[in-house]
Amino acid sequence: MSENFLPEGKTLVIIPTYNESENIGKLLDDIFSRYPENLDVLIIDDNSPDGTADIVKKKQQKNARLFLRERPGKMGLGTAYVDGFRYALENGYGRVIEMDADYSHDPEVIGVMIEKSSLSTDLVIGSRYIGNTVNVVNWPLSRLVLSKMASIYTRFVTGMPVSDPTSGYKCFRVDVLKAVDLKDVKSQGYSFQIEMNFRVWKKGFSIAEVPIIFIDRTVGKSKMTKKTVFEAVWMVWWLKILSIFRRL
Repeated sequence: MSENFLPEGKTLVIIPTYNESENIGKLLDDIFSRYPENLDVLIIDDNSPDGTADIVKKKQQKNARLFLRERPGKMGLGTAYVDGFRYALENGYGRVIEMDADYSHDPEVIGVMIEKSSLSTDLVIGSRYIGNTVNVVNWPLSRLVLSKMASIYTRFVTGMPVSDPTSGYKCFRVDVLKAVDLKDVKSQGYSFQIEMNFRVWKKGFSIAEVPIIFIDRTVGKSKMTKKTVFEAVWMVWWLKILSIFRRL
């Protein structure tokens, strides 16, 4: 597959940022050089004190396919993506991609996910764990074990057939986002990814995973906190209860 492959219809890549000035410029250049057509990028910045938004604004001066939404402060990953989803729905995009700003997600996989989506897959997940394979680079063993156990725990509680339910690299067909009631999506961090996957699955949409190599950030700081881990632990049970009472 050519890395510049993009099917008919426009795709929006949503990238939430907070203090990503060391990564965002290079990442944007990489994305747009690989995909010169039919792909826009929306940056949702939570008032980064390091000047992330200023870098994006400079890039906007030469790129009409780059958009920026500035928020007053740290409002959470989940609300950033929901804001981006609404933007995509309002502006007629056919597909929406979630992507991290820290280069842990290889831009080359964008084309792979979109191609998979074009074959009538409603949600494509970039998976670090498929079968017995673990494709993670530069993580300490403790974090790798935590992530892998979270995946096993989530599948056990929910029954959801997804190998990497906490992955943040995903491609949605826009019909999926129209069907999910976004105002009811409240979770953040890892649990946001779990919740969206679960809601999509419960509505009967098709889900496929494609392998990715996840490379931990080399600059900047991780946004993971104990709060996001604890939220994910109880969120899977809350989703299970909602599904039992048909509230999803």
